[in-house]
Amino acid sequence: MRNMRQLDGQRPKAYLLKSHRFPTTMTRDSADWPKVSKHDSVTEAVIIMPSQLLLSLSITALLLSGLTSLAHAGQTETEQAAELLATFLNAGRVVVEQNQSLINDPRKGDKGFTPEVFERSVLEEFSRQTHINLRASPSSLPSSTQALLALLLRSSKEVVADAQFVINQRGIGYKNFIPATFGSQAARKFSARSKVTIKQTALDPRNLHNAPDAYERKVLLRLATQPTASPPVIEWVDGGTTLRVMTPLYYSEDCLTCHGSPKGILDISGYPREGAQAGALAGAISIHIPLDHR
Repeated sequence: MRNMRQLDGQRPKAYLLKSHRFPTTMTRDSADWPKVSKHDSVTEAVIIMPSQLLLSLSITALLLSGLTSLAHAGQTETEQAAELLATFLNAGRVVVEQNQSLINDPRKGDKGFTPEVFERSVLEEFSRQTHINLRASPSSLPSSTQALLALLLRSSKEVVADAQFVINQRGIGYKNFIPATFGSQAARKFSARSKVTIKQTALDPRNLHNAPDAYERKVLLRLATQPTASPPVIEWVDGGTTLRVMTPLYYSEDCLTCHGSPKGILDISGYPREGAQAGALAGAISIHIPLDHR
């Protein structure tokens, strides 16, 4: 070797690096290994083991941090999906309300309120409320949220399609195809095809299928004491594995034809009026989504 000098009758020395106890040179036949005491071995083990432990802890911390970030992202995405589903169902209710005069016109047969007309109107109303154009491709929404909204649109169109015979009857005024009826039917069709559950509910519902569960009743009582236009109630329950969202609905002036005063007098549908006032809590759209709904 270039840096070794063979001395007369002497073996080359083995030089030790300061950082460890291995020789830097070897003779042709054998290495001149220094003796390592038991104390030195223990010392090296003590030095190595904390380093390995620290590395393991660092990797574990990184993994946990990554999982926490993924879980948070999943929850945020699920919350957005729930709010958009409630908005979409309410947009459908608005479209049905806007067409009540047409639907209940006894002089017309074919009203022209087809599933295709409904689709155009509900997409426009949803875009007006959210500034999200569901016709745009590709959408900025997550694919799972797009799929849920597409399913709700399909379910809503089916409700309108199923009601065509009733809607287009001549000589009959009130058809009972109102926002609440549409919303209940669309929510049930959607929920039967998805892990996500949508439901219209109220403290004193006319349709017993819409009666609140214990959680919904608690939230409705809370919303009833809050100002009009309160934001949705969003809560994770069951140890963070299930999302519950309650989006409040309020009576408008148009609603008072059936739900206003005088209280107890039968409305056009045969139900006693609630004596409600404009701006009062009418109920809520309840969304129930498991975190693993995809």
